[in-house]
Amino acid sequence: MMSYIALASLLWLSVSFSTSNPTHETFMQCMSTQFGAYTKSVQIVFHTSNSSIYSNLLQSSQQNPRWLNSTTARPLLIITPFHESEIQAAILCSKKHGLQIRVRSGGHDYEGLSYRCKTPFIIVDLINLRSVELNLADETAWVQSGATLGELYYRICPSVGVGGHFSGGGFGTLLRKYGLAADNVLDAYLIDVNGEILNRKAMGEDLFWAIRGGGGASFGIVLSWKIKLVRLPPIVTGFTISKTLEQGATKLVSRWQYIADRLHEDLFIRVIVQDVGNGSKKTIQASFNSLFLGGIERLIPLMNESFPELGLQAQDCNEMSWIQSVLYFSGYQKGDHLEVLLDRSTLYKSFFKAKSDFVQEPIPEVILEEIWERFLEEQLVFIIMDPFGGQMNEISESEIPFPHRKGNIYNIQYLVKWEVNGITASSEHINWIRLLYDYMRPYVSKHPTAAYLNYRDLDLGANKPGNTSYLEARVWGTKYFKGNFKRLTKVKTKVDPDNIFRNEQSIPVCTAPNFFGCN
Repeated sequence: MMSYIALASLLWLSVSFSTSNPTHETFMQCMSTQFGAYTKSVQIVFHTSNSSIYSNLLQSSQQNPRWLNSTTARPLLIITPFHESEIQAAILCSKKHGLQIRVRSGGHDYEGLSYRCKTPFIIVDLINLRSVELNLADETAWVQSGATLGELYYRICPSVGVGGHFSGGGFGTLLRKYGLAADNVLDAYLIDVNGEILNRKAMGEDLFWAIRGGGGASFGIVLSWKIKLVRLPPIVTGFTISKTLEQGATKLVSRWQYIADRLHEDLFIRVIVQDVGNGSKKTIQASFNSLFLGGIERLIPLMNESFPELGLQAQDCNEMSWIQSVLYFSGYQKGDHLEVLLDRSTLYKSFFKAKSDFVQEPIPEVILEEIWERFLEEQLVFIIMDPFGGQMNEISESEIPFPHRKGNIYNIQYLVKWEVNGITASSEHINWIRLLYDYMRPYVSKHPTAAYLNYRDLDLGANKPGNTSYLEARVWGTKYFKGNFKRLTKVKTKVDPDNIFRNEQSIPVCTAPNFFGCN
């Protein structure tokens, strides 16, 4: 008992001397009284703006440097917990003192909502909670929320795999065979608004449903996920074939649209379209980037039958283990060691804006040609087309909150990057991608227009400060979740009626005066 009292006093004194901000002081006093018997040294868990590592810690996981500017509000405190008790204290004290909570895992939120806020806030950075515990006997794993996909893949090497970002759905090269990452979640531990730690049984099936694709940050802080591992062959095959406009790229992309979702479920072929070259030599290049769950001898006949126009030859293919394919699809060089997956830093950071769509009917060639013309007006622009079909057709739209299943040929991610930030430069690039997005409206999903939560886009709509009504939030909510949005609001209202866990696109609560339309 004496050691705990000494620790609490140290916590209070160390912070009170470092800041004169009364909000800091009262918050930290609350934290000191909330702690149980466990905590790490104060200096490595709590970081105020006076901390020597505060700035580096704030920037380390910001994957989009658009938000690294003087106008972006900074958190009052960054907490890097080693134990759930530290998170429980952060939730209870934020609730008591009216501070918003931003929860950061890898920092990949496209709009930076895991590390920025318009009102006073703290960041709970889960960087220290990244253990991966395998149970090969029942082919499952418990993965803490702070783990990167690279860390997860490294631990489950080489025979099993699962991909994606769990709370937003998560799709990758295995989605046609095994569905989304969230489709393979079996259990979870979540800390709710009252600081209680809940597993699947304790939270109930409604909340467990909601956090698998509905955005976990709306409902609490997910500590860890239990995932089902899947068996993969000892050898997989990857290939990338790139064609420019002059080499017939348009007709190949057009043909791909008719077969991408109908291919054998072991075969995943995505298309990445980008501008290449400069000046008079500038053109468009389409890269057909593929993973096949098997060897070359089986792949070539499948391609000759399904997509002979691409002209795949054995010399275009690379046989490898599945874990090596993770490096391949992540852009690492041949010969790079698997340990690079444990490096949490990003290979290359740039300013960017992204948007998304789902395509249910092939886009006509003439429209593809118009898209390419628009690409030639910009620099560093990309379209990434991920095929659906296979197992995605077998899962109901309401199985989890992610509803984009049967009937979708592929997902589009639009992406524009730029090297030098600034109001004028950013506005020009963002306006370009918005105009492209508007141009695409007749050729993509409608009623509602669909979007993917993990490619978050505040252009779709944003909540007002405080509480936003269901009808107001429905503008963006139905694009991500379609008919599942209403169920998500009911779950939110039950588990977080005071809307403590909120951001610009968090699920709203259905309480007066915001209940109209919820029922």
